Amino acid sequence: MDVREINKRVIAQYRAGAEIEGMRRDRLLLLTTTGRRSGAPHTTPMMFHRDGDRVLVIASNQGAPRHPEWYLNLSADPAVTVELGDETYSATAQPLRDEDYDRVWADITRRYPFFADHEKQAGRTIPVVALRRMP
Repeated sequence: MDVREINKRVIAQYRAGAEIEGMRRDRLLLLTTTGRRSGAPHTTPMMFHRDGDRVLVIASNQGAPRHPEWYLNLSADPAVTVELGDETYSATAQPLRDEDYDRVWADITRRYPFFADHEKQAGRTIPVVALRRMP
């Protein structure tokens, strides 16, 4: 399975407003980060979670022991672009911390138990990131 090719297909389908094979379009967003080494934009499709008016993304990397590249990129440069439904906006990525993280992580793993499996498999704390819309 070539993840890059799958992501290219999903991104094209998402931007076209088309059905996305094997995924629920209403649970996806596109996140564009700036490459920490290349400086080039990188777009990644991913599931998101709402917490009140916040849009959150989860850096599980499907249970891999290493954080996903998009998370490493936004750790170096938190300015991101979010495509959610028919809307595109600039945002600042802010990892959740302390009690906020604990509360949200408990909710996420209750709703989506596979994230708890990812954490166990990864052997690391899975970051959860708020995407705060820029004015």
